[in-house]
Amino acid sequence: MSGDGPGHGSVVSVQQLTKRYGTVLALDRLTFALEPGTITGFLGPNGAGKTTCLRVLLGLARPSAGQALVFGRRYRELDRPTRRVGAVLESDDFDPGRSGRNHLLALALATRTPRSRVDAVLDLVELGTAARRLVKTYSLGMRRRLGLAGALLGDPELLLLDEPANGLDAAGVHWLRQFLRRFAAQGRTVLLSSHLLAEV
Repeated sequence: MSGDGPGHGSVVSVQQLTKRYGTVLALDRLTFALEPGTITGFLGPNGAGKTTCLRVLLGLARPSAGQALVFGRRYRELDRPTRRVGAVLESDDFDPGRSGRNHLLALALATRTPRSRVDAVLDLVELGTAARRLVKTYSLGMRRRLGLAGALLGDPELLLLDEPANGLDAAGVHWLRQFLRRFAAQGRTVLLSSHLLAEV
C-alpha cells in the first residue's frame, strides 16, 4: 500500500510507513491521518498490507521506515494504552471452554480495568443474555461481538478493526454499522480494514 497526506494533531498519523519482511514489501511509504469523530475504511485486496499497518500502529511489528502514531505517540509510549485504543485483529482468539463473561473478566484483570466494565460492554454489544454461555456455543456473529466487547473494555477513543464484518450475516452487518455510527457520533474514531468495497 502507498499513499500521501499526513495530518498534525490527528488521532492516527502514519507517515511514509514502510515495512519489509525479507524480500517482501508489505507497506510502501504509506501516509494518511485520521481525525476525531470519523469512520475510515481501509480498503485493499487480501495481502495488500492492511493488517500489517494495524500491527505497526499497535506496536506488534516494527516499521522498516517511517512512523505510525496514535494520539501523537507510538502505541507503547501511551499511558494506559487500552484506555485510548481498542483493537480486534484476530476473530477467534478465545478459549472455547470459557464463558463470554469469564473471557472478558480475564481481559479486565490483565489490563487493570474495573470489573464493572465487563457487564457494561456485554450490554453494549448485546451479549448480556449469552454472557454465561461457553464461547464454543457462540455463533460467528456472537464471537465477533465478543471480540468487539474486549476492544471496548477500556472505553477507548480509537477502534482498530481488522475485517470486522467478515462472515457476518446481513443482520450482523447492519448492527455493526449502527454501532460504529453511534461510536463515531461521540467524537471517537474508527479505522476498519476490509477487502470488500461493497461492505464498506
